[in-house]
Amino acid sequence: MRHSRSVGFTLLEVMVALLVLALALVAMIRLAGLEARALAAQRQASLAQWVAANTLADIRLHRRLPSSGHAQGRAQMGQQDWQWQLDVRPTDEIELLRLDLRVYPEQGSDGTPAATLTGFYHR
Repeated sequence: MRHSRSVGFTLLEVMVALLVLALALVAMIRLAGLEARALAAQRQASLAQWVAANTLADIRLHRRLPSSGHAQGRAQMGQQDWQWQLDVRPTDEIELLRLDLRVYPEQGSDGTPAATLTGFYHR
């Protein structure tokens, strides 16, 4: 008589394969979550940079320098509200002013600016 062996996987082999598959899926889901969070942060930073660039351009174009050397305001970009703060300081060159602008999201700011931009203004 011949012994016939069944062809197939043992229960242990199937369990190990399922464990490996489960670990791979968990890692992929975690990676997707991290990528989504990074994309949201990059979008936030891009919008804040645009707010800063637009604000400096508007100040230069309309010659709206604050008399006290400090100003603040609000802007909307990407269906989101932003706050900005401007500091105007003199430079070594008499007719040149330094404009330091910081942009913060109106909601959820931890005190760290989302964007900073420095520009110069010729009187």
